[in-house]
Amino acid sequence: MRIAFMGTPDFAVPVLAELLAAGHEVVAVYSQPPRKAGRGMAETPSPVHKFAEEAGIPVRTPASLKSEEEQAAFAALDLDLAVVVAYGMLLPKPVLDAPQLGCLNLHASLLPRWRGAAPIQRAIMAGDAETGVMVMQMEEGLDTGPILLAERVAIGPDDNAGTLHDRLSQIGASLMGRALAALSLGQLTPTPQPEDGVTYAKKIEKAEARIDWSRPARDLDCHIRGLTPFPGAFFETVRDGKPVRVKVLKAQPVDGKGGSGEVLSLEGGITIACGEGALRLDTLQRAGKGAMQAGDFLRGFKLEKGERLG
Repeated sequence: MRIAFMGTPDFAVPVLAELLAAGHEVVAVYSQPPRKAGRGMAETPSPVHKFAEEAGIPVRTPASLKSEEEQAAFAALDLDLAVVVAYGMLLPKPVLDAPQLGCLNLHASLLPRWRGAAPIQRAIMAGDAETGVMVMQMEEGLDTGPILLAERVAIGPDDNAGTLHDRLSQIGASLMGRALAALSLGQLTPTPQPEDGVTYAKKIEKAEARIDWSRPARDLDCHIRGLTPFPGAFFETVRDGKPVRVKVLKAQPVDGKGGSGEVLSLEGGITIACGEGALRLDTLQRAGKGAMQAGDFLRGFKLEKGERLG
């Protein structure tokens, strides 16, 4: 099929690779405009942008698709289909209607749960036992279109946002490949999303990453895993009269009791009392430093039993 691919982050790259490997004609790639990044604040193209250029596919990076000019340029591609994966931009109705077969979206949740920007993180943070990937026929609403194909995925106790992201990305690429093969044979049946169970996965705000030790340890375990590796859940403590921020990259609930944020033990990890139970911190990271196991961290950062973490 003659396709335009619309995507931006690493998550979307395997899907584009799958389309090319299946022999589809990807005539254009749309991605978010390059962003300033790094110490030199140089404009950096997105992962999808880089991959497409290396594959020799023309890349378009409009700041918006609302103008008649951009919509006409999209319609002029004369597409059979548009495939959208984490593009990060809403598609106006003229864009949705331009391809002969419409626009298909790959979404990393079991819709209608976790519509929106951060479904992988929100599923883990909420303590969900499973999630999935779905191929959806796009319409004007936010992730509201009928489902064409889906695959469920268990969330393991050691999964974090990074590991689940990578697994769903690969499963999603295969799922989209199967969806397009079925579509070309007229064998896809749209299933409307149920009206019950709708939740929204709003974008992760930086303030959310702060660890609140008054919460139960099991909730904080989900909180930490859902924010690892980025942006990273953190706590602050004071050293030499200045606040020091420490990210927690891996932890696990354990038995323990004390005041919220109290250091209960420094043996075999750093055990901190929570509102219910305790949390053993296994992997930590200070600003400007690499990730460290708790024992290595304590050699360069002194904590005392009984100390309260902010």
